[in-house]
Amino acid sequence: MTNCTQRSFNFPEVKKRVVEVNFEGGDITSDGGGVLLRQADGLSGLSKAVASVLEDNRRQTSCKCDGLNLLRQRIYELASASASGYEI
Repeated sequence: MTNCTQRSFNFPEVKKRVVEVNFEGGDITSDGGGVLLRQADGLSGLSKAVASVLEDNRRQTSCKCDGLNLLRQRIYELASASASGYEI
């Protein structure tokens, strides 16, 4: 039987720091999935595609965040809440 389980993998550097994920650390945190979700979203381009078809009727000169960032914030918030039991 072939073992297809990867023991660890690396994410792109963040501010010149190496980010590595492995599953041998025991019970450390339940929030690590957010980093994985962000990476998967970035590679798939799903939130960017959704944001491109949504209308943003706000007055853009008064906005600090664009529609894409607001959408990503909400998606990641919902995913974190459902995965770890946070209240929304």
